[in-house]
Amino acid sequence: MSNEGINFNMADLGDAALNEEARAGLVNALKNKLQNLAGEHTDMLENLSPNVRKRVEVLREIQSQHDELEAKFFEERAALEAKYQKLYQPLYAKRYDIVNGVGEAEGTPNEATMDQGEDKAAEEKGVPDFWLTAMKNNEVLSEEITERDEGALKYLKDIKWYRIEEPKGFKLEFYFDTNPYFKNALLTKTYHMIDEDEPILEKAIGTEIEWYPGKCLTQKLLKKKPKKGSKNAKPITKTEDCESFFNFFNPPQVPDDDEDIDEDRRK
Repeated sequence: MSNEGINFNMADLGDAALNEEARAGLVNALKNKLQNLAGEHTDMLENLSPNVRKRVEVLREIQSQHDELEAKFFEERAALEAKYQKLYQPLYAKRYDIVNGVGEAEGTPNEATMDQGEDKAAEEKGVPDFWLTAMKNNEVLSEEITERDEGALKYLKDIKWYRIEEPKGFKLEFYFDTNPYFKNALLTKTYHMIDEDEPILEKAIGTEIEWYPGKCLTQKLLKKKPKKGSKNAKPITKTEDCESFFNFFNPPQVPDDDEDIDEDRRK
């Protein structure tokens, strides 16, 4: 099964969010340079000839007009997104029903038209491994999913994305059926943004997963044979962090300021 045509609202999980942040950073850097040139560095303006100074003042006015239009754009964009988010909901509800066997797709054979050979296929509800397949066909997510993760991700029933207002940001919700790996029926990842219109991440918060004993996929158990002559004949066991898609819910903390970033680079 291909993920072609499947919109599962996860662009913000990977490179799309990073690219948006990079683009916003570049645009803001250029805009700030122009604003600094036009408005803040008055000492530099004083050194310019009257004609050049006049041109810079005109540039400042152009930037001001641009900012006013940009503010209106963000306002209209937010309203448009809210409008279409409501229009998407019935489609997402139908998708959920079909994927999870709650409802049936149009054109699916009913009991009256099925022959004996189709009875076995009819027993299989919904679309098995729908979300696992869609995620594995996504270039960003496929690199994060290990073979050990697949057993748990088979129980994934739905993924939802929506914006949050206080604080500004967005949230991802992963709904799971009852499974032998963890107790949670819902795992979430919430992104708090410094500015809704400029996608700069302030922090990310994930759900703490309640793993069943021996089922944690983000850690692996290591056994080491005791040294010869050791009084303790039992193998030494310890746990070690390992790669897993579920590390997504335990994101690294974003440094508070530039000093923290520089300190991290030196380590």
